[in-house]
Amino acid sequence: MEFDTEIDVLVIGAGGCGLVAALAAAERGATVAVVEKAPRLQGNTALSSGSVPGAGSRFQRAAGIADSPARYAADLRRIAGPHDADALVDRLAGISAELVEWLVDSAGVAMTLVETYRHVGHGVPRLHAPPARRGADLVADLERAVAARDIPLALGQEARALITRDGAVRGALTVDAEGREARIGAGAVILASNGFAAARDLVAAHCPQAARARYAGAPGSTGEALRWGTALGAATGNLGAYQAHAGLAEPSGALVTWTVVERGGFIVDGNGARFADETLGYSAFAAPALAAAPPLHMIYDARIADDVAAGQPEFAELAAAGGALAADDAAALAARIGVPAETFAATCRAAADAAEGGATDTFGRRQWGLGALRPALRATRIAPALFHTQGGLMVDGDARVLARDGTWIRGLYAGGGAAVGISGLSGGTGYVSGNGLLAALGLGYLAGRAAGRQAGAEAGDAPATELQTQS
Repeated sequence: MEFDTEIDVLVIGAGGCGLVAALAAAERGATVAVVEKAPRLQGNTALSSGSVPGAGSRFQRAAGIADSPARYAADLRRIAGPHDADALVDRLAGISAELVEWLVDSAGVAMTLVETYRHVGHGVPRLHAPPARRGADLVADLERAVAARDIPLALGQEARALITRDGAVRGALTVDAEGREARIGAGAVILASNGFAAARDLVAAHCPQAARARYAGAPGSTGEALRWGTALGAATGNLGAYQAHAGLAEPSGALVTWTVVERGGFIVDGNGARFADETLGYSAFAAPALAAAPPLHMIYDARIADDVAAGQPEFAELAAAGGALAADDAAALAARIGVPAETFAATCRAAADAAEGGATDTFGRRQWGLGALRPALRATRIAPALFHTQGGLMVDGDARVLARDGTWIRGLYAGGGAAVGISGLSGGTGYVSGNGLLAALGLGYLAGRAAGRQAGAEAGDAPATELQTQS
């Protein structure tokens, strides 16, 4: 088969994973190209807060925060429990600080340590994010770095199939917006095309609990990588796991940061009553939220609103656009959100008692941030949503895709939503804040380095059961 063009490394997908993979491969001296089926960059990294965990980073040390990969790995295991990719927990935690520092130093990404709060699941502050807490800013910085290194990035160039030769993946068939086909040959192909949360058939098959949730992730997460990989005999893992978010604002669809809950906010159902411990986290709370009587509202106060808005511009924009209903007291707020005043007032009193230490919370909540809510009160209508899947193709410590017998499918790498995640076997309860970007950028970084090093050379058929740690 003749190729129209040949390069060392072909990256399929131009989200955070793909852009990082391209940069990392180019640093190793490989010729690299990126193809993206969408006409613009619109992956899940861009929709996120851009928060990347880094355990033991120099930014933590400068802030006097003691952390380590082992401590981070323990946090991840505590939340996720046993799952199919336990070895990746140590691998990704181990390179997390290196990844963050590389993003800043080599890729030119503007990031700062988030010191003002600890996100869900983390024992210490270890998330690093763009100053505006916008994943779109992170992607924009990565795109500039790719352009500065003259790495070709073809938007609107959809990969339709992988090309194999002599038992190895050696490129891909792509089609542009005008229907013109191109056969791109490559010594290595990196699948960075995201997960399958937008493929309703795959969600119903693997994540039935989330099948009725609104989808709020990137439209391109349609499962090509999973379908291609399994057709080649790839092993899979953690296919039932996903990241949900219980705080999608209605009707705008804006994301209501869970920092509101961490500061002391709580959530009520259509009857004005709480129904679960909100500090389970934004992903884990989605399951009880799906079972609750709608509409749901996040309840907080003016202190929390001002505090969160000062550090997170998107929340400030939501509030300014009318997404935060205000009232002087519980009775007035109940009228505004349409719930029974007596029930809502009792809910507010019980939450205040628990926050002040005068009573044990019915749902077991212990953390109340700034304490009991005070007038004036605020409410934002929310609904649970599915954001992205956390399972996919099995990979080793170099992000090489593994066959069912444990050997490497030569020439094929995967990261982000295309690869197995570290958020548990199933459901949304195993997700720790930052897991999505750790898998996306971390596996992209590992895949790019390994593919850049190995492109054009056969790696053999030795079993890949041991994690590869060469640098």
